Amino acid sequence: MTDVTAARPLNATPPVETAPDTRPYSPGMAGVIGAESAIALVDGTRGRLLYRGYPIGQLVARGTYAEVADLLWTGEWHPGAQLHPEPVPAPVLAVLRLLPQDAHPMDALRTAVSVWGATQKLSWPPTPEQARRLTAFSPSALAAFGRLRRGLEPVEPDLSLDLAGAFLQQLTGAPPDRAAARALEAYFIAGAEHGLNASTFAARVITSTRSDLASAVCGAIGALKGPLHGGAPAEVVSQLHEIGSIDHAEAWVRQTIADHGRIMGFGHRVYRAYDPRAAALRQVAEAMDERPEWLDLAIAVEDVVLRVLAELKPGRSLKTNVEYYAAAVLEGVGLTPDLFPATFALARHAGWTAHSIEQAGLDKLIRPDLRYTGPLDRDLPV
Repeated sequence: MTDVTAARPLNATPPVETAPDTRPYSPGMAGVIGAESAIALVDGTRGRLLYRGYPIGQLVARGTYAEVADLLWTGEWHPGAQLHPEPVPAPVLAVLRLLPQDAHPMDALRTAVSVWGATQKLSWPPTPEQARRLTAFSPSALAAFGRLRRGLEPVEPDLSLDLAGAFLQQLTGAPPDRAAARALEAYFIAGAEHGLNASTFAARVITSTRSDLASAVCGAIGALKGPLHGGAPAEVVSQLHEIGSIDHAEAWVRQTIADHGRIMGFGHRVYRAYDPRAAALRQVAEAMDERPEWLDLAIAVEDVVLRVLAELKPGRSLKTNVEYYAAAVLEGVGLTPDLFPATFALARHAGWTAHSIEQAGLDKLIRPDLRYTGPLDRDLPV
């Protein structure tokens, strides 16, 4: 029999008995309660989304993005709350001019927020006033990059417009179409907040270190840039282009299901019912006096997809999700698909900053444990 103890070098570290860690582990933290929040309720079973207790359908139909953002920041409904666009500061514009024209808009937005934060000397904890300034600045910065990459000069925002209308005005250099501005504002409201998603969690983690609000939003933008979080609406656009017309919709859906392909814009990780954000955006689309052909196609195709899915997959909860109508609205107001994730980030500024304010009020560092799974008690070779 070999004497294992005698075979070890004289200066070897004696083995240490390590008790097994039997605490439960959830990959991706699925099902783990990572925070308590009074900001929003995401009820996937019943298809409800409440901002501070108010249903998303009512907020989209009767509110403005300024009122909704103020509600998220303060917890109170203030009718007539204002949020006017802010011009792009000279240091931010100078940096945007240095970016390559083919830079991803999400990279441009993240860079703009970082430079903005460096010029603001933001104090901690974050405040609703800081949130207002950052949320009002970012659409102007993204619009400026949208023009620069096309070889055009940025334009100053029309301060009489709301954020959504001013964003379109700064992108095109012309007054926005009223219906398009209303549709985009509805999208901003529907996209403003959605619980502890990946980007919101990133913002809360950064805030928990007592870092500033711009840093938290930069981290959130970085998380949203990932295709598993913020890239789905662009895929819906490609899908609708492939379908082409309502006459081709049913055959396309049936063939895609037969080929075990994915139908983008249907099904959701949380919702087992019709996504309430999609319902709110569809109502806005249907109420438009002059709908773009793109929205008409999206509405008609949705009805076909839901009917065929109910027939062929009766046991599955594959209902319309927000990405479907997000794509329809963003395409309908004239945005290119590569701008979709960054425009989503503009809408989500209100929620990210609200969570940062709430997390700062808790003032508790987020620092979960890690279970080590590597080797134990190894000695370097002599």
